[in-house]
Amino acid sequence: MLKRLIAISLLFSSLLALAGCNTVAGAGKDLTDSANAVKKAL
Repeated sequence: MLKRLIAISLLFSSLLALAGCNTVAGAGKDLTDSANAVKKAL
C-alpha cells in the first residue's frame, strides 16, 4: 500500500513538473539548468 502511494505521488509530481515546462524543449532546458546547479554545488 505504501509503495503504491509513493509511486502515485511521484507520478503526479512528475506530471506537474512536465506541465510547468509546457514543451519538450522547455523540459530539456530545465533538466540542463538543474544539472548545472548540481555541478556548481559539488
